[in-house]
Amino acid sequence: MKKLLSLGLVALAGIGLAAGLTSCGEEVPSTYEIALITDIGDIDDKSFNQGAWEGLKAYAEEHEISHQYYKPSEQSTTAYVEAIDLAIENGAKIVVTPGFLFEEPIYISQTAHPDVHFILLDGEPHTADYSTYHTGANVQPILYAEQQAGYLAGYAAVKDGYRSLGFMGGMAVPAVVRFGMGFAKGVNDAAAELSVQTTLKYHYTGGFSATPEVQTKATTWYQAGVEVIFACGGSLGQSVMAAAETEGKKVIGVDVDQHKDSDTVITSAMKGLGVSVQIALDAYYTNQWEGGSTWVLDASNDGVGLPTATESWGFENFTIAQYDVIYGKIADGTVEVVVDIASGVDATGIAAFDLGLTNVTISFEA
Repeated sequence: MKKLLSLGLVALAGIGLAAGLTSCGEEVPSTYEIALITDIGDIDDKSFNQGAWEGLKAYAEEHEISHQYYKPSEQSTTAYVEAIDLAIENGAKIVVTPGFLFEEPIYISQTAHPDVHFILLDGEPHTADYSTYHTGANVQPILYAEQQAGYLAGYAAVKDGYRSLGFMGGMAVPAVVRFGMGFAKGVNDAAAELSVQTTLKYHYTGGFSATPEVQTKATTWYQAGVEVIFACGGSLGQSVMAAAETEGKKVIGVDVDQHKDSDTVITSAMKGLGVSVQIALDAYYTNQWEGGSTWVLDASNDGVGLPTATESWGFENFTIAQYDVIYGKIADGTVEVVVDIASGVDATGIAAFDLGLTNVTISFEA
């Protein structure tokens, strides 16, 4: 396991989730110094919110710092700013916001609260119309090379023997597009090395929630011959897993190690979410804050990858030793995973890209 991600698995082992603003039978503080604001979904979404919260919680408990999470009343900039304001009213000195939906709220809040520090995962602060980007000295944006994680998942799946694959993304936002395009390239490159042809169904569901529609779509794909689907979008993975369990097929998880969620999960394209939160929090509390500039976590600094713990490794033919080889090539630049997300979708949000792939046939679906 690569250093950053393996440290995260150790640090987060055995962590539970807070259920609300109070703890049953325990005395709770009246103020909370570290806060997390959830984006779409809940704190136990088994994806982005949960990964960030577990990292925050692990750091706060280790250092005995009061902490809390806040769920906005709705998905809107106004509601997100209100949740941030509430956290600050309740004593927050540093606020963690997981997801690109916080780019505009943080753009607003960084000026409104210059003495508060913010950790923004998966985005950089900008105005609503994207005309102005500005990162204040009190903001630490953290981006991830999702294309590399997606590549590793696609490459490993084909090397393991899968030939008919699917990518089901939530929405055509930059992070999801990078995951998908990297996945397609990884599928192609592994197929080229093996001199085989592969197919890839590609679809955006339009949201990140588990729905009957997503399960039906996944079931249809499986019944049509798809062997494994990369479920890339928060809770929608639960619907894909349900379909896979019924049809006897497989799933690739996203963001965090999801092998415990279903026996169908063979691997997960992971970001070092919890650990990156811990690193940023530690920078704040040790007076090494680097706000004002963006961190990018990728294979070169062990920020993305597949889980390699024995219980998480669902491949039968592709080995950890083989994984280490391709990971090292990406880390040192021997293999470059370059994608152009601007060409990843058309005006309607439908995927349509050409990466010069010759060993995978991609079917884009509305």
